[in-house]
Amino acid sequence: VLMDIANKTNGLVIGTGDLSELALGWATYNGDHMSMYGVNASIPKTLVRHLVTWFAEEASANGKSALAAVLQDILATPVSPELLPPDGENIAQKTESIVGPYALHDFFLYYVLRFGFTPKKIFYLAQEAFKTDYSKAELKRWLVSFYKRFFAQQFKRSCLPDGAKVGTVNLSPRGDWRMPSDAVATLWLAEAERL
Repeated sequence: VLMDIANKTNGLVIGTGDLSELALGWATYNGDHMSMYGVNASIPKTLVRHLVTWFAEEASANGKSALAAVLQDILATPVSPELLPPDGENIAQKTESIVGPYALHDFFLYYVLRFGFTPKKIFYLAQEAFKTDYSKAELKRWLVSFYKRFFAQQFKRSCLPDGAKVGTVNLSPRGDWRMPSDAVATLWLAEAERL
């Protein structure tokens, strides 16, 4: 429907998916996964939240309290695909309860894409970086989950629309990341499981 409207009005459907969602496949294939241009395609979820925090602080400092309040409300709301109706006042689906903390996934993703580090090395770095926030068992659980999702969801990334490269990593099939859709995570998972 959005593509039809865009074509009728000489417009573009702008993709809302960010780098973290694209890495984990947290989008509906040919649904919110599709657009004509992915503006957030190389921006990880943690950076998106950091930018919203910065804009909220700027708005507050510049007397735009209504805007600051809206942005703070967005930040206070758990990330959710909102595919299920709320359970009363509570959000029925909380993304990080399902796929894991974006802080960890963005950390793993950076070291996989930018440096090609092994699961063992990423696990070591994560233990150092997150030692006060997550146990070794939690780090291992989410690292294994990351590799499973990252490999299994490549088919979605192979047909992504163009998107801007903002930082040093990107999953564009026409840019930084070349991976066959039928690649398997066997070797990476074997190493991660032994941690």
